[in-house]
This record gives sequence, structure tokens and C-alpha cells, in this order.
Amino acid sequence: MSETKPSRRMTGIGRVLVIVYAVMALAATGRSFVQIVERFEQAPLAFSLSAASAVVYILATLALIFSRSEAWYRVAWVAIAFELVGVLVVGTVSFIVPELFPEATVWSHFGNGYLFIPLVLPFLGLWWLITHRAAPPAVATEAPAEAVR
Repeated sequence: MSETKPSRRMTGIGRVLVIVYAVMALAATGRSFVQIVERFEQAPLAFSLSAASAVVYILATLALIFSRSEAWYRVAWVAIAFELVGVLVVGTVSFIVPELFPEATVWSHFGNGYLFIPLVLPFLGLWWLITHRAAPPAVATEAPAEAVR
């Protein structure tokens, strides 16, 4: 019976980060679904941004789970960087031009409706990606002919 050890990437803070991203994905998806179905015409921009944040959180969750591969690692970087820009831009605009946001979004007011987790989470996600770089793909090398003898 072979026992597999979890990778260092999916233990401790890595696991917590994935769980928080998954919870945010569920929360943002639920919120945007209800907002769009029940009253989209009241705040189409705000509710569309909630849906966009849901997609970003889902993508970031999956990318963090599979980030051992170089491709998923890059997807994680793009998703989390987009999330950071989104929360900073939407958060700022929601204070400067509040009439654009007659209803709250996940990222409006820097995520105050979610205890500012949307503001802090991308910083933690980027830190984690920096400190847990994906392993480069293994390159097959042939042994020199002299070493075979």
C-alpha cells in the first residue's frame, strides 16, 4: 500500500487560501445569480461586475488547486492579478462615482460587505504564488555515451 504525501503547496496556508477562494467563489456566484435574476435592470453594471468577480474567484480557485503545472500557475497569476486590479478599480470608483453602483458588488467599497476579504485575498494569493513557484517541467536528458560504459 503506497501512501502519497500531499505536496508542500497544498498544505497549511496553501490549503486555507484555496478554501477561502472557494468560499468567495460560491458567495460571489450566489450573490450575482440572485442579483441578475431578480433585479438586473436596477444596477446592470454592478451586477455584471459581481458575476465577473464570481468567474475570477472560480478560475483562481481551480488555478491554485492545479498550480503545480506551469500552465495553471500562469492562469493563477493572471486571475489573481486581475482580481487585485478589479477590487482596487471597482473599490475606488464606487467611492468616487457612487451613482454607478446603486447596489453593492463583491468588490465595491473594497469588499466591505465581505469584511474586506476581497481586498486582502489577492495580496495573499500573489504572495503565495511568489513563494511557491511551480516546478519547471522535467526535461528528458540522455546520458553521455561514455557514462553508459
